[in-house]
Amino acid sequence: MERLLSLEDRVAPILESMGFEVVRIALTKASGDGHRTMQVMADRLDGHLISIEDCEAISYTLSAIFDVEEPITNAYDLEVSSAGIDRPLTRAKDFVRYAGFEAKVELKLAIDGRRRFKGIVKGLGENGNVVVIVDGVDVQLPLDNITQAKLVLTNNLMAAMAKGLPPQSEKNKD
Repeated sequence: MERLLSLEDRVAPILESMGFEVVRIALTKASGDGHRTMQVMADRLDGHLISIEDCEAISYTLSAIFDVEEPITNAYDLEVSSAGIDRPLTRAKDFVRYAGFEAKVELKLAIDGRRRFKGIVKGLGENGNVVVIVDGVDVQLPLDNITQAKLVLTNNLMAAMAKGLPPQSEKNKD
């Protein structure tokens, strides 16, 4: 799946003016008939769960913009959704917000012979690297080396989400 960072940068202010933030915009690989899907994941800025009506409003707005700007030359479907409980972690602030929760992280370039890590997100280190506790050891992962990261659906995460957003780990509670 191809990330569309420049499109994210162009769309972000529009969604922010509507009360949302872009989590990720990705384009699926073309199917046999050359058809693709542009996936837009969004969150509400107020921390509440995104509704179907919110997705419809975002879709309507982006469709109007994309009809004029045509960000992709070939045919595609626009799909707008919530990031969900087991959401992707795409921005530095995601690793801070979800500190204390388990995640899977995949890297472009291996560190100590590994490209895949699973552990508890600790947040960001002083150097800006993502810190994940893997087998009791803090592992520093450069944010620009991360190809994908996703929360793991656990009882701890589901309990936090049931209490409301933004989720708070024990470490982050006031």
